[in-house]
Amino acid sequence: MFYIKQELPTNRQIRAKEVQLIGENGEKAGVVSFEEAIEQAEEKNLDLVLVSPNVNPPVCKIMNYGKYKFEQAKKEKEAKKKQKVLEIKEIRVTPNIEEHDFSFKAKNARKFLEEGNKVKITVRFRGREVNNSKAGEAVLDKFIQELEEVSTVEKQPKLEGRNMFTILAKKNA
Repeated sequence: MFYIKQELPTNRQIRAKEVQLIGENGEKAGVVSFEEAIEQAEEKNLDLVLVSPNVNPPVCKIMNYGKYKFEQAKKEKEAKKKQKVLEIKEIRVTPNIEEHDFSFKAKNARKFLEEGNKVKITVRFRGREVNNSKAGEAVLDKFIQELEEVSTVEKQPKLEGRNMFTILAKKNA
């Protein structure tokens, strides 16, 4: 079940002596007393809804509030459907990666980038390999060069503990 973010005060929940009234078709009825506005809404079997409380006098609209809430929930659901969740795919390698393994991982990274995901390439150092971090940086630079026609570097290679990583995003065409 979807709910609109903010419940609007309706009918007798509104606390104002005078209101600026908008009819159900959007026509302005001017400034009227609260009682007169509520009568007009009840005559038409509709609700008086406070749409803008921060002005003087507050703005109220005559509408079917239940239908309005339903339409808002529907719009929210549609907006949620259309948004794409961006994922970061991680590819882990070692500083002394073989050529075939490199090309295989680069092919996967290219596929992830073309799908619109970001790719985090991590070089994991084991044992004393961390003393030779230049080798890891060379591997990351090779990945960056291999994928430069489909990606841009979002985060430059960085060493954190025993891992060195870079993040690549799809290039905007």
